[in-house]
Amino acid sequence: MLIKHPRESRTVMTELVMPNDTNPLHNLMGGNLMRWMDIAGGICSRRHSGCICVTASVDNVSFDSPIRMGEIVTITAEVTRVFNTSLEVYISVAAEGSDTTKRRPCNYAYFTFVGLDEWGNKLSLPQLQPETEKEQQQFEGALRRREMRLILAGKLKPQEATQLKSLFV
Repeated sequence: MLIKHPRESRTVMTELVMPNDTNPLHNLMGGNLMRWMDIAGGICSRRHSGCICVTASVDNVSFDSPIRMGEIVTITAEVTRVFNTSLEVYISVAAEGSDTTKRRPCNYAYFTFVGLDEWGNKLSLPQLQPETEKEQQQFEGALRRREMRLILAGKLKPQEATQLKSLFV
């Protein structure tokens, strides 16, 4: 019997840093972390949208604190806003050493995913309704972040970025 799950807008993924995940300093390699972040974001996007979602862009990834071999990594992915065929996901990373009661924030980034059908055509995605104050702030900020991404990609002229202009006018 299959159980239908409600749409989820948040995913938590846990990984253990093994020797083959690290660089010569025994720190998690950035590319491996980005791969894990991409997987968590893809799962989160798929659970929210109900369709396959592929990565369209990654905003500035911060590497604030090295993650060492043997540490446990917790990756949290949360949909911040849905546009028409794309959605933004905020992904944060925390690590814990031998004291599993203490997690330290290490990394974060905004990823954009696009929903596709089985032939690769873009799909309209179900909207997100923010509930908490924090979710509302992320939701509102997503428009400005989207405009910045579109400007940097050459898909929007700066003078057309109404949300960004409102910060300065």
